[in-house]
Amino acid sequence: MTLTMQPHRETVGLKPGLLYIEGEWGAARDGATWTHRHPATGEEIGELAVATAADGDAAVAAARRAFDSGEWSNARATTRIGVLRRYATLLREHAEELRALQALDNSVPVGFGAGVYAVSVEVAADVFDHHAGWIDKVGGQTLDPYQGGDHLAMTFREPIGVVAAILPWNAPFLLYAQKVAPALAAGCTVVLKPSEYCTFSVLRMVELLEEAGLPKGTLNVVTGPGDPTGERLITHPDVDKISFTGSRAVGSRIVEASAGTMKRVSLELGGKSPAIVFDDAPDVGIAAATTVGAVTLGLSGQVCVANTRALVHRCVYDDFIAAAQGMAAAVSYGDPFDPAVMSAPLINAKQLDRVLGYIEKGKAEGARLVTGGERLDGEYAGGNFVAPTIFADVDNSSTIAQEEIFGPVLAVVPFDDEEEAVRLANDTDYGLGASVFTANGQRAFRVARKVRAGTVGVNGFQVEPHLPFGGFKQSGLGREGGQSSFEAYTELKTVLMPLGDEMM
Repeated sequence: MTLTMQPHRETVGLKPGLLYIEGEWGAARDGATWTHRHPATGEEIGELAVATAADGDAAVAAARRAFDSGEWSNARATTRIGVLRRYATLLREHAEELRALQALDNSVPVGFGAGVYAVSVEVAADVFDHHAGWIDKVGGQTLDPYQGGDHLAMTFREPIGVVAAILPWNAPFLLYAQKVAPALAAGCTVVLKPSEYCTFSVLRMVELLEEAGLPKGTLNVVTGPGDPTGERLITHPDVDKISFTGSRAVGSRIVEASAGTMKRVSLELGGKSPAIVFDDAPDVGIAAATTVGAVTLGLSGQVCVANTRALVHRCVYDDFIAAAQGMAAAVSYGDPFDPAVMSAPLINAKQLDRVLGYIEKGKAEGARLVTGGERLDGEYAGGNFVAPTIFADVDNSSTIAQEEIFGPVLAVVPFDDEEEAVRLANDTDYGLGASVFTANGQRAFRVARKVRAGTVGVNGFQVEPHLPFGGFKQSGLGREGGQSSFEAYTELKTVLMPLGDEMM
């Protein structure tokens, strides 16, 4: 039986992807479009507009006018809170529709999207709820003058201005919310560029934001590939801040492009996160299932924070490998609208070739292939499916242990003691996340403090809307989530005010 998305496309009623500028939906100025092919079947799913540089200019100009007007940036706290809270309610009410659109975008199974918080619509709603709560709580300080005298020294937080928010394709609900919610809560205006591989679910979320009462021009959307659409945003002189999640190469380009105008930049650029499994782990089988699940379920390892390296104590190494192999064998693929399907294909043919190339590299460098390593054929031949792949006896300096593969590939590395485990964990250019599996609370805390990663989970890992998320080293700049995320969309201003008639 051949997989097809056409019946689902008709049921969902997919509309063409249009630009959204100053409250109006429309085509690109030159009429150019991009065709999205479904990663599970290769079928044409829908078309979206490819914004020209002129479209990008129009979107930024609309955002600048909206910011300067003060309709949103100077709105009363109760106004901004009301819009964001109404929006969170609308997201929850339309969760089933949004999950279906995501399945047509990136093929994340609807069952997985409903049951796993980090890729659910619920997490997006919670992020908006959380940041709505900061609107009337973050302020400045009033300080005694350092030099004495009859004056006040005060600080204020003001919205940073026009924000270019550039999204990847893998987790549209969470990553859209992590950028748009704090920006709007702080009073900024936004030009949003979703990935061309995951546009339709994002556009529907924007429609709901319009319904919630966001003023025209406050959020604008340009669609299309990184070049030309994204390139115009990151180089535009009237953009005050860029927030980007994606590859390290593009992140480097954004830093370079932002230098001329000193744009503020927030970057989340991926990882090679370790799961450190000690011999006293509460349950080695659960540790293996958790680690393999993060690399194979849902997005097939196309997750920046997935534990794609397993550092395992030699005393439990064989047990871990056996349990990991069993978990990999249980992963199911197919139609993302089928409740029994647990995982997605790779996003496109380019990524398929890239992952298969890394698998061949792992073999060539001497790692032991335990399971997987091949493209799925038969009924899956039309899609970009790769079997869950586990390599054992991996040298931590090898390519598959050092480079971000972004696919269902786990590298298992043995260690002998805690000191070696920490050294191996930190022997990477990345520093996004890590997990520590141990029953010893002191060891867990000790290792968590020594590992250079932005988030460390003990005996598990999860996403929380009120906690900062981001990475050390080449995993990026800044944090998303919590108070620090809100403040990242503000500028801190100092005001000195004399209280008498004399000059300071």
